[in-house]
Amino acid sequence: MFNNFEFHNPEFLWLFCLIPLLGLWFFSSRKKDNAHLSVPSIKGFNTSNSILPKLKPFLNVFRLLALSSLIIALARPRNVSVSKRTKTNKGIDIVMAIDVSASMLAKDLKPNRLEALKRVAVDFVNRRPNDRIGIVVYAGESFTQTPITSDKSIVKRTISEIKWGQLEGGTAIGMGLGSAVNRLKESKAKSKVIILLTDGVNNTGFVDPKTATELAKEIGIKVYTIGIGTNGMAAFPWAKDPRTGKLSFRNQKVEIDEKLLQFIANETEGEYFRATNNDKLKEIYDKIDKLEKTKIEEFKYYNYTEQYRFWVFLAGVFILIEFLLKNTLFKSFI
Repeated sequence: MFNNFEFHNPEFLWLFCLIPLLGLWFFSSRKKDNAHLSVPSIKGFNTSNSILPKLKPFLNVFRLLALSSLIIALARPRNVSVSKRTKTNKGIDIVMAIDVSASMLAKDLKPNRLEALKRVAVDFVNRRPNDRIGIVVYAGESFTQTPITSDKSIVKRTISEIKWGQLEGGTAIGMGLGSAVNRLKESKAKSKVIILLTDGVNNTGFVDPKTATELAKEIGIKVYTIGIGTNGMAAFPWAKDPRTGKLSFRNQKVEIDEKLLQFIANETEGEYFRATNNDKLKEIYDKIDKLEKTKIEEFKYYNYTEQYRFWVFLAGVFILIEFLLKNTLFKSFI
């Protein structure tokens, strides 16, 4: 109710401190307002038991109410309505190129690399309300899972449905990067970004990662690369039971082509990150979120509806009531 109400000059409200003092002064001087006549006997006079003489001092209440109303009027009460308009630049178009090879099921991140990534990626999408996002997945080949869109519900649903086994085996980093570049080549956004994530080395595909990097550089695409996987050994899937469909895991050395990922990031003015655990992966996406921000301008328009006129009118009403009562109903009391 009072969210849009304010006093423009609230310092005048301190004058309310005078009201109790004036009330005490009126009360102490009430007997001085009437003349007194001393007589030895009132047997020859007609007397009345009217209560009006006792009520006359209460006329001062109207003076206090009038003064209070004027103080409120001086404080300038008003209602404030605020209208907002936001203006954004052309925003940022982002494509997340996600490795979905079998090694993404390694359990050095919990519950595995792919599921850990999906959780962090959905959180990242939630924090990009003004940007368009697309999803590219790759393993031995690549394809666009979701074109660049501003519909975040589609993007999040796509991420949640990503799973291993959609593509043939291997890790074609060049093809994954190439597909992401192809998604952004027609973009009119002020900033174009690719987040390329992998947990291995480029070992298949017909697109050279360095060629894809040159294309990204020519178009003005910034590539952030993420190598996901712990340092040392990790439990990798190595066999699948044909009867039950369950995977068997064994420890083997984690191998990530960090030199290639650093090259891609440096050439496109991006940055390379290494995610060795769940917390580190989240920190990386938090950092990218801060590095790539869409500028938003907010304009506020204020409309003021002044309320002091009502209080001035009310003060006049109280003064008029006191004047009328004093000169009519209470006029006969000296």
